Amino acid sequence: MEGIRSIPKGDKYIWGIYFVLCIISIVEMYSASSTLTFKIQDYFAPTIRHALFLFCGTMGVLVMQNIHYKWFKGIGLLLLVVAFFLLIYALAFGKELNDTQRWISLGGISLQPSEFAKLGMVIFTAFILANKQTSNGVEKNTFTIIFCVLGVFFMLIFPENFSTAVLLAAVVYCMMLIGRIELKKWFGSIAIIVLVGLSGLFISKYLPEDVGIFKRMQTWENRLINFNSGDIPEYEIKTGDKNYQVHHARMAIANGGVFGKFIGNSRERDFLPQAYSDFIYAIIIEETGLVGGIVVMLLYLSLLIRAGMIAKKCTRAFPAFLILGIALMIVFQAMINMSVAVGLIPVTGQPLPLISRGGTSTIVTCFYFGIMLSISRYATLEGMEEEKKLTGSVTEVPEDLAAPNPNM
Repeated sequence: MEGIRSIPKGDKYIWGIYFVLCIISIVEMYSASSTLTFKIQDYFAPTIRHALFLFCGTMGVLVMQNIHYKWFKGIGLLLLVVAFFLLIYALAFGKELNDTQRWISLGGISLQPSEFAKLGMVIFTAFILANKQTSNGVEKNTFTIIFCVLGVFFMLIFPENFSTAVLLAAVVYCMMLIGRIELKKWFGSIAIIVLVGLSGLFISKYLPEDVGIFKRMQTWENRLINFNSGDIPEYEIKTGDKNYQVHHARMAIANGGVFGKFIGNSRERDFLPQAYSDFIYAIIIEETGLVGGIVVMLLYLSLLIRAGMIAKKCTRAFPAFLILGIALMIVFQAMINMSVAVGLIPVTGQPLPLISRGGTSTIVTCFYFGIMLSISRYATLEGMEEEKKLTGSVTEVPEDLAAPNPNM
């Protein structure tokens, strides 16, 4: 038993959240994948596939918890380079699914390059913010560097995946705020982005609907229009192709009540086309009720709180910014997915991290947890003392990562 207990290293609270989310994921995937099982006539195949991805991801977590955080700088830069070329390839030759070209196929394996870009951009932002720290904030060119690199990847992701591009920008901007970027530049750039976005929304109605990005702009506009039904009560609007998923998601939530219909008793899983992915949170509420929905939400929020506590204890700026950026990415994405399911925002297509069915997204989310565990192990005073007891020394940190944590 002692040998088994010594395998998971790093923060035990983060490990606990990870395992609970994995268990919820496997149980709900088994319950919510009825439409998939009907198509392939194999009741266990979708759950086994998802469990295999989680198993592979967990193996990755066990490896990454033993990697010192200083190596993540190089991994992040490599991911950005790889993601840059893969995103260009996806735009030109990507596999089309649901009217978008977000995926590419390499050796029969489907990959979503934007997931690599998200992780790479978070690592890159944390590195630049840490490397440019001064006694009064950051160097003047810090915002320009981050904004330019973010702009490149935003424009590569934006045409086919608007919500992911916005999610990435939101996380990077929060990291810059934490990293003490000048508020004047921060607010000024946001004002410009909002003006450009509103202008694009205004002119979208005059653009051709069946050409490249213009086709996606019409889709985004239609989602906004369908989301806002004006003064007409939602129950008086007929269910059609445009609002089919939204209406059945709300039916699932209404069926759930306070305590739910219990695991495996969902009715709407047979009607929701993305019950196992984008709308799995609605199925969770239908089966476990409002109580279960709140528990899942609190799991993600507690992860952010725990990451903040670890960041406060980090001796260096880079791991502090990195763990906060990763936690923000997971939690923001989770909040977007849950908000869509309960009807607070328009449909976006963001999966629920670690719970929704997915390949690339599941593996990358597991890597997020591995990085957080590594930071909790090597970047805090407690972790460094533990490392010294085990190895007799503490791993040296390169000079470009040696900036002290400004929030410690």
